[in-house]
Amino acid sequence: MATVETVTGRIDAEQLGTTLIHEHLIFRDEAVLAQWPHAGTMAEKDPPELVEPGNELGVAVASARAAVERGVRTICEPTGMFGGRDVEFSRRVSEATGLQVVPCTGIYTYDYLPMFFVMRDADAMADLFVHDIEQGIQGTDIKAAFLKCAADEPGVTANVEKVHRAVARASVRTGAPIMAHSRPASETGPRQVAIFEEEGVNPSKVQIAHTGDTDDLDYIEGLLDTGVYIGMDRYGLEIFLPIERRNATVTALLERGYADRMFLSQDYCATLDWYPLEVARQLLAAGLAKDWSMTLVFDQVIPTLRQAGMTDRQLETMMVDNPRRWLAG
Repeated sequence: MATVETVTGRIDAEQLGTTLIHEHLIFRDEAVLAQWPHAGTMAEKDPPELVEPGNELGVAVASARAAVERGVRTICEPTGMFGGRDVEFSRRVSEATGLQVVPCTGIYTYDYLPMFFVMRDADAMADLFVHDIEQGIQGTDIKAAFLKCAADEPGVTANVEKVHRAVARASVRTGAPIMAHSRPASETGPRQVAIFEEEGVNPSKVQIAHTGDTDDLDYIEGLLDTGVYIGMDRYGLEIFLPIERRNATVTALLERGYADRMFLSQDYCATLDWYPLEVARQLLAAGLAKDWSMTLVFDQVIPTLRQAGMTDRQLETMMVDNPRRWLAG
């Protein structure tokens, strides 16, 4: 029986159930947290739901419970280095809610790397990722189940390529799958896939996250032709693509037979420290994030996709079968 690591221990892959492939329980600048811990974190909603420093756990638990109430059994938590990864925090949320949380290892950067990594090669970086997968994360017994890397507006810079190659080498050594944050507007996906192929990664181990930020079907099918999975995983983030266009794109891809290659998710951050509270309110008021939550897919997206012709079998494929296949092979 294939197994998958979670923050509360290893489970049989069949126990994953309905899975949100890309959700963050917490996302924060870890350097600020280390140097000024009193600065705290915050959520992206208006009062009374805005999070004051010290209540991050309560908000994450509330988001997780809401997902569980809608039938979610598992989330993949792709918070790596520079996102304030905290597997003990995730374990507390899991224990409080029953939500199974699958942790990752990797580096979330659009270019910057600390001198520690600048002065070491990709193999040394890969060694650290392998340690998280085989030994445990942050001095705990919690093991990473997948690898995370990113490419965004700057493109695949030398530092970003180094992280991708390290992630790929760790994947080849351990069999762990890869989630790659992408930016369709910068067409990063094809280059990211090419690096993984050069390093010998099986495309079935790879998902190109945030592919749903575009409705360019030629671009999307170009990625699918390589054999990777794609994340239609930013529902609610209108700043990248409105929900209506996201739904139309998923519907078109379902009609073309790609249910077995897609994930649905929201890339929700239960708490996030990127913006001052007043700026967060302005962004919400401008509609740049609309109804963004860990339940939007269930509350609005699935009913709309069903009306457009999505079958129960296609939904189960995207929410149950694909996560299991990607995580466990």
